[in-house]
Amino acid sequence: MSLESLTSDALALLKNLIATPSFSGEEAETAALIRTWLESHDIPCEQIGNNIIAKNSHFTEEKPTLLLNSHHDTVRPNKAYTRDPFAPTVEEGKLYGLGSNDAGGCLVSLLACFAYWYKQTDLSHNVLMVASAEEENSGPNSLRGILKDLPQIDVAIVGEPTEMHLAVAEKGLVVFDATVTGTPSHAAHPNSDNPIYNAIPVLEWFKNYSFPKVSETLGEVKLTVTQIEGGKQHNAVPAHVDLVLDVRVNDCYTNGEIAEILEKEAPCTLRPRSLRLNSSSIDPGHPLVMGGKELGRRTYGSPTLSDQAALSCPSLKMGPGLSLRSHSADEFIEVAEVVEGIGIYVALLERFLKPDKFG
Repeated sequence: MSLESLTSDALALLKNLIATPSFSGEEAETAALIRTWLESHDIPCEQIGNNIIAKNSHFTEEKPTLLLNSHHDTVRPNKAYTRDPFAPTVEEGKLYGLGSNDAGGCLVSLLACFAYWYKQTDLSHNVLMVASAEEENSGPNSLRGILKDLPQIDVAIVGEPTEMHLAVAEKGLVVFDATVTGTPSHAAHPNSDNPIYNAIPVLEWFKNYSFPKVSETLGEVKLTVTQIEGGKQHNAVPAHVDLVLDVRVNDCYTNGEIAEILEKEAPCTLRPRSLRLNSSSIDPGHPLVMGGKELGRRTYGSPTLSDQAALSCPSLKMGPGLSLRSHSADEFIEVAEVVEGIGIYVALLERFLKPDKFG
């Protein structure tokens, strides 16, 4: 099948995905659409939960494996939408709809690329396609949950909106629950140990705190207080104030090291929710990166999290669209971005899977 035909089919699939609600954990209908699309291109696939998996036709255990991955779940539409989030509409070259940018455009571009390479022979790597579920909530039935059921993965391309530039590293994430304590009392009586007031210097400490190690690719560790809760009624001083911290971790630290440092130094009690979402990266000299540079793509470090965090192998984040549009009202992707994305993916894999052609 020609690349032009695959591109047309991919755009049609993207519209169908937009029109079909697929909130995290509720992706059965979009999983069925993806299965039907692959089977219509004579590509057999399997399903684990709402994850769709396909292997290239000449897959063999003797070769290393390249994973192509993006997700088909979405967040819920926010209240600022002025359009129907489930009505795929093209206006002035923009395809509007929930999940169009994050990450439907990436997913259908990778699917088209996979279909292009599916039957080709003499490839340097196997190609494994996984359209995954529950990425947005890092759920138990996401890519992480099915890795044990997949062949060994040696390198990966994770489709997320990067304007088709090369995110060669991605920050990890640790979310902390913090507690500032005090003495509960009636509001009418003196209280020099009000936890709401006690929280003021704690918030200042978090505001001014910085980790000393700065990454060349990912910059500083980013610590942000994102939630605060304390008190239930106007006439009672609470016993404690609860905070939530979002910490984006560079590749100079493990999540465990970040937790150890903050638990030791922070002026309040801290509890990490999970330490599993570590930063990820790929060697700047890796053939995938070098191939992308040959195609005029630039490299950078990404502050946002993706299914890269589930992988222990070298991984590259790359896809059509713009990260700033993700989770925004009236989400869209340019049709031209999807067309370009498919072309760049195919050209990149030509350099990677057929390296002898390029000397």
